[in-house]
Amino acid sequence: MTALHIDRLTFRYRDRPEPSLNDISFQAQAGELLLLAGASGSGKTTLIRCINGLAPRSYKGELQGQVLLQGQDNTGLTLARISQVVGTVLQDPERQILGTRVRSEVAFGLENLGLNRPEINQRIDEALEYLGIPHLSQRETFNLSGGEKQKVALAGVLAMRPSILLLDEPLASLDPASAQETLQMVRRLVDEGLCVLIIEHRIEDVLAIRPDQVMFLENGEMRYHGGVEGLGKVVNYHEIKLPAPMILQRAARDAPPPEVIFKPAETPESGAPLVRFENVSFGYQREQAVLEGINLEIRRGDVIAVLGPNGAGKTTLVKHAIGLLKPRHGRVLVNGKDTRQSSVAQIANTLGYVFQSPSHMLFAPTVQEELAFGPTNLRHAPEQIARDVEEAIQIVNLSGRQKDPPLSLSFGQQKRVSIAAVLAMRSRILAMDEPTAGQDYRNYMDFMDSILSLPNFAAILFITHDVDLAVIYANRVLLINQGRLVADGKPEEVLSDFETLRQNRLVPTSLLKSNLQALPRSGRFLRAEALAHCSGITP
Repeated sequence: MTALHIDRLTFRYRDRPEPSLNDISFQAQAGELLLLAGASGSGKTTLIRCINGLAPRSYKGELQGQVLLQGQDNTGLTLARISQVVGTVLQDPERQILGTRVRSEVAFGLENLGLNRPEINQRIDEALEYLGIPHLSQRETFNLSGGEKQKVALAGVLAMRPSILLLDEPLASLDPASAQETLQMVRRLVDEGLCVLIIEHRIEDVLAIRPDQVMFLENGEMRYHGGVEGLGKVVNYHEIKLPAPMILQRAARDAPPPEVIFKPAETPESGAPLVRFENVSFGYQREQAVLEGINLEIRRGDVIAVLGPNGAGKTTLVKHAIGLLKPRHGRVLVNGKDTRQSSVAQIANTLGYVFQSPSHMLFAPTVQEELAFGPTNLRHAPEQIARDVEEAIQIVNLSGRQKDPPLSLSFGQQKRVSIAAVLAMRSRILAMDEPTAGQDYRNYMDFMDSILSLPNFAAILFITHDVDLAVIYANRVLLINQGRLVADGKPEEVLSDFETLRQNRLVPTSLLKSNLQALPRSGRFLRAEALAHCSGITP
């Protein structure tokens, strides 16, 4: 029997005039993997909500057409019954995790099914073992890294033993090696008979596990449905991030893009650092070190990519720079002043921080008020606040959303609101934790281009699992692993050592390899569109 059959599906949210999905039809069998691609707002998440029954039950609107799960129309099934057939892993694990400890979180769905305790324990152990995370069993969910939370959310779904699995950007919070491991696990689930739909902006990674079908959505309509080989011919490579060889082939036939030049960082001899870490060590628990012996300086002009595996201490490092955490040993100086002697509000004048999860920092009733909150508390002039808020909204492409409640927006839009909130504060240093998570290629390239061209930031720091983001934008790369600074240098130096990358759970991408091939002629790393016009490059 066909696992999933969508017939002429149209869905319109009740507060929107236009449908978010329009006349979608396709089938997926048991043992098939379907990659669902498209820009933000194309209807991908809405399709998942229609399949798992949340639309129109929780997300109110008008639904036309049919969604058949193993031959049964899901409109006639309860959500409890649907959850036994369809498992969903959300884009933001913060929205999915309810238990305080990992074991209780994985047990939650099983307990709601009324299973007996021995079977619950057996399924928990099997799910944790399957994902390679039995060591997290007794950990508090609050203290897990973003990638660890994603795996725990997936364990809770797999323990329910669904026959259809919906994955909404499951790689967004994972380091490259963990992403590969997760995808190999997805391939194993498919080969064992599961029907899997995966939404993902990291298309190159998913293509490596051989999807059986690829669907491309644009403005709620299906623009392509077929094999992998046809995808590169139909999508706009400026909007959807394709593997570098696909972009090189197509971009070589187009006009060269305008060159984007960013100022180089100042040399260490050219003045006092903006931020200095002096032998910093820290642990959330006394017996467990998260940072050990960190020594580094952030200087004017630095555009720093912080790379490393999940749980390596990257976010903990940045939280020390903004004063949210204080070192157990050593000290952190911001503008020459020890963070122990400064409040977080005082440091915010110098360093603005965008959290990994936007739900940790969004609270205002409207986007406009959210963006105005920080500069108002920093006592900026009202006319300056109005200008800065408008500029920030333009940079992150959220015009027309000023009156919307931030928490009603999609995860990707919430992420852009959180970035805009810090842009509006005009701090001298911008620190962003996973700024591209949940963003389509055009959006994150546009706002990164805009941010790096702004004159008001003396330095920019971004934590990322996207090696290509470091290739395109960074002039300095930090590798963090097990709380230690493993490497610190220019991208072309740090990222050329593939063995060190693999030891730190990073995976060389096709764009990195193409740039290293071109480096003798180009002299620096370039985005794929520009690299296509560098002589001697083979797609």
